[in-house]
Amino acid sequence: MGKIRVKTFGSPEQEEEEKKKTKEKREAKKAVKAPGLKGGERVVAVGPTQEELEKSAETKKKEEDKLSFAKDSKIKKEKFAKKIKERSKRYQTSVQVLDRSKAYLITEALELLAKFQKTKFDETIELHLNTIKTGISGSLTLPHGTGKKTKVVIANDELIAEIETGKVDFDILLAKPDMMPKLARVARILGPKGLMPNPKNGTITQNPQDLIKKYEAGQVSFKTEVKAPLMHLTVGKFSFGDKKLKENINAIIGAVKPENIQKVVLKSTMSPGIKVKI
Repeated sequence: MGKIRVKTFGSPEQEEEEKKKTKEKREAKKAVKAPGLKGGERVVAVGPTQEELEKSAETKKKEEDKLSFAKDSKIKKEKFAKKIKERSKRYQTSVQVLDRSKAYLITEALELLAKFQKTKFDETIELHLNTIKTGISGSLTLPHGTGKKTKVVIANDELIAEIETGKVDFDILLAKPDMMPKLARVARILGPKGLMPNPKNGTITQNPQDLIKKYEAGQVSFKTEVKAPLMHLTVGKFSFGDKKLKENINAIIGAVKPENIQKVVLKSTMSPGIKVKI
């Protein structure tokens, strides 16, 4: 005969207690399939799942990135604020004389430069132009030169080899047309510096030797920046005096043409900029 099961009936309280114990045992034995285990192998689920852990780690990383970004932004702001505050006493004294909202005539601007606190060296006078577009270029000979000795060189194989190493110690580069294919190798170095020979400004010529004296005598090239309608030019030294500086400034404005100019700022090496009325 087969096995005979005999169920013993007890009180309802005992039955309820048995059911409760059975349920607790089932819950304790509940298990989940873990990654990497063979079939039939089970592990009791304790704590968060792998998915929950990954989500928690991702959230934590995002919070850390936010804190890092906020910290970097704060440091940059502090550095920028500190940089603004670090103006020299000479600059602060000079700027008190200047009305930044006003555009001065050239004569007034030069007189104002003379009122600024002086340095111990002969400062260079600079002219900064905002033009109506990029691509404006040309050359002219300043009536009184720039006050700086201009180093003019002629492109050859030896010079190109030096430029390739990063050595650029000249102000103007002249070249014959047949040298331009070779200069293309160093265009990425010369271009950003505004030194690449160009037919528009007369630095590509069959007779470069004839131009050296002209440039050394005060001929200058002007050209807007590659990505912005801006020009930065030297118009002389403070020691030139107002008359010579004014003649140089007028020569530059005439060459660039007033209709191409939106804004003019005049300054010396260490002074604040002065808006100039054309």
